[in-house]
Amino acid sequence: MQDSSKTLYIVATPIGNLSDISKRAIEVLSEVDLILAEDTRHSKRLLEHIGSNVRLIALHDHNEKEKAEQLLKEMEPAKSYALISDAGTPLISDPGYHLVNLAYSYGVKVSPVPGACAAIAALSCSGIATNSFYFHGFLPATNSSREKELSLLQDNTSTLIFYEAPHRILNSIHSMFSVLGNRQVSIAREITKQYEQIVSCSLEEALDKLNNEVIPIKGEFVVIVSGNVETKSIEEAELEKILTALLEELPVKKAASVASKITGINKNQLYTKALELKQ
Repeated sequence: MQDSSKTLYIVATPIGNLSDISKRAIEVLSEVDLILAEDTRHSKRLLEHIGSNVRLIALHDHNEKEKAEQLLKEMEPAKSYALISDAGTPLISDPGYHLVNLAYSYGVKVSPVPGACAAIAALSCSGIATNSFYFHGFLPATNSSREKELSLLQDNTSTLIFYEAPHRILNSIHSMFSVLGNRQVSIAREITKQYEQIVSCSLEEALDKLNNEVIPIKGEFVVIVSGNVETKSIEEAELEKILTALLEELPVKKAASVASKITGINKNQLYTKALELKQ
């Protein structure tokens, strides 16, 4: 049974510009009994900015399971906690799932304090369809695992949303181009910060812009990729016609690459089809 006198607030914090924090978030973070933060050093600057002196303790990937149970066991009636992440809405590719899940078991009321979310902010500015989207978060670090995961998404007709770190952004965009084909992409970098940049182009153009530092490889990235809508609109006979015409002038690999740019269909899929036609 839920004890409404105990409350866990899930508080969204700014993703860059501190002015984006809501009045309600300031009130909650100033009045709760304890604030749980992913990185206390990072969050301390935010609390100093809003004038909060509430005690701050760390809750991160490495201690969450053990710490969450301990905190909820010790939570007294009429007490309230707030959970924040380094930036944005907690639990969205950030710690907090175990705490929230366990809170219900302990009868603690869980209440959201809405605010910034990098994924939604980037999607709203992307110019890519927003009626249906799939949030994936971070892709695996290795090329093989990343491409395997992307292959599971290649038939998804919803807009795809990814987070990426600067040291992996180039490899991730290359994998997307290789597996998903030359789709439309919006790359949002440093949202709401001084050097905010949002670039909408094709995946192939994005590779060029990253390689030439038109898009600097700095800061945190949100990558929005169009869903697989083109595949559904191309009949098999039409696809074969395109590939056959290209194979008359080009080698199999090149024909598949050009066909991918024309249709948006996965290059590897077209390569297999081209080989069949060539035989």
